[in-house]
Amino acid sequence: MAETTTELDIAGRVAYFSMEMALEPAIPTYAGGLGVLAGDVMRSAADLELPVIGITLVSRAGYFKQEIGPDGGQIEKPATWRPEAHTRRLGAKVAVHLEGRQVWIIAWLYFVSSVRGASVPVLLLDTNLEENHVEDRTLTDSLYGGDAAYRLKQEAILGIGGVRMLRALAVKIRCFHMNEGHSAFMGLESRRVEPKARRIFTTHTPVDAGHDRFPYTLVTQVLGDYYELEELKELGGSDELNMTRLSLSLADYVNGVARRHAMVSQRMFPGYEIKAVTNGVHPFTWTSEPFRALYSRHWPGWSHNPEALMRSEQLASEDIWNAHMIAKAALIRLVQARAGSQLEAGVPILGLARRMTEYKRIDLLFRDLSRLKSIANSHPFQVVLAGKSHPHDAGGKRIIERLHQYALALKGSVQVAFIPDYDMEVALAMVSGADVWLNTPLPPHEASGTSGMKAAFNGVPNLSILDGWWLEGCIEGITGWAIGNDSQATDESHAASLYDKLEHIILPMWYRDRGAWVNVMRGAIGRNANHFNSQRMMRQYAAEGYLL
Repeated sequence: MAETTTELDIAGRVAYFSMEMALEPAIPTYAGGLGVLAGDVMRSAADLELPVIGITLVSRAGYFKQEIGPDGGQIEKPATWRPEAHTRRLGAKVAVHLEGRQVWIIAWLYFVSSVRGASVPVLLLDTNLEENHVEDRTLTDSLYGGDAAYRLKQEAILGIGGVRMLRALAVKIRCFHMNEGHSAFMGLESRRVEPKARRIFTTHTPVDAGHDRFPYTLVTQVLGDYYELEELKELGGSDELNMTRLSLSLADYVNGVARRHAMVSQRMFPGYEIKAVTNGVHPFTWTSEPFRALYSRHWPGWSHNPEALMRSEQLASEDIWNAHMIAKAALIRLVQARAGSQLEAGVPILGLARRMTEYKRIDLLFRDLSRLKSIANSHPFQVVLAGKSHPHDAGGKRIIERLHQYALALKGSVQVAFIPDYDMEVALAMVSGADVWLNTPLPPHEASGTSGMKAAFNGVPNLSILDGWWLEGCIEGITGWAIGNDSQATDESHAASLYDKLEHIILPMWYRDRGAWVNVMRGAIGRNANHFNSQRMMRQYAAEGYLL
């Protein structure tokens, strides 16, 4: 109990639960956008000195390191890390009963620090203890690993164990925030022990298959009679336990992560009021060094109050372009080192990096290779790609293989580079070094799409489908360009729109009118980065969710 410090007491009034959380590149406790968003929540909480404490799993084996085989296939390797090298073990220990056994949990303490000097704590839950059954010691090892039983146990450790750990550390909580349905058991446990606390739920998944579901036979097997089965069915669904529905039923405030996503979620789950808090990205983390320096010269404190960026007209065109070219040179070096491909600074780069799954349509750009070759013949361009597929997603793995086949087919016409093992470091290099950021999901399946927001902080225009945040951020020809204008458009029509924009508007402007191009870069900074940031997002959560 020695760690029941005033430091934790002060910081613990809002408990933010997330299965994954991107704390820093050296700590692989994240798989993609959900975890990066959770990390940005904590970074902005530190900036704004909001009393937030994060709770996640230690994920000792990480998600996975991605290698690419000679045939373009994804190869998964462990991404292990040592918590003791980055965190401090706390003395508290709590238990959760799973499959009739007592599973003991400890916590590692990590502090997310602000450039302004403040910090917020994160607890990383760990079951790798000698007193646990050998099977239970690995329950907090693999992020999104194992079978359904493994996932259910992880979610119980996060939700139930997380609440118990906070109580063991005497952290006083007035509001519990569930980031996605993985932490739904937190709603049940917190209602039991902190009935007056407020519960917030943020849903990120507009795809029905993306919501965790567990058969009640498995729930009973794992949790026993800890919860009344009839109560679970009333809250989480009669046929199977839907963790999103359970979260919705337990929350006092529910939000989607973009305006359209909130509407889509409302249709998926009628009977619940779902608000919209559009995602944002952390300004300092996702701005490259040359642009940080440029902004700081004009607006000291811009990363704390990124609204200052709306004055982007004050930035000289030459300064914007020079900052971008420094970032572009860094990306070219990274591509050479990690992918073995040589790019040219004098040729525009299209950047595209997503989780490799079919509805993201990361291969839409390559639908018509002959058209791409024709466009490149008149206006040469390059493509940089990155992204991981879940180890069990066969369709996503096939996409990665096809991307490498397309790269071979385009050799000599379009240089295509795939950077393996997409992580925070690669992401920053790509969103700042690309000339155009591309995003081509199948609407209305894009919840938000924060990579495009990161690009905006680096003056990189978006060329994207009108879905997620881009419905709110796109001002045609001012902040970037839209692909298509019909949310029900086909792959064929979206690809045709993409090619037309590239051939007739974007590439000619890049080559022939530097002034017009830099004005679009300026628009991305002044119209998008100034709003789509996690400082605004956290202020909105505080005003609408936490403080009521």
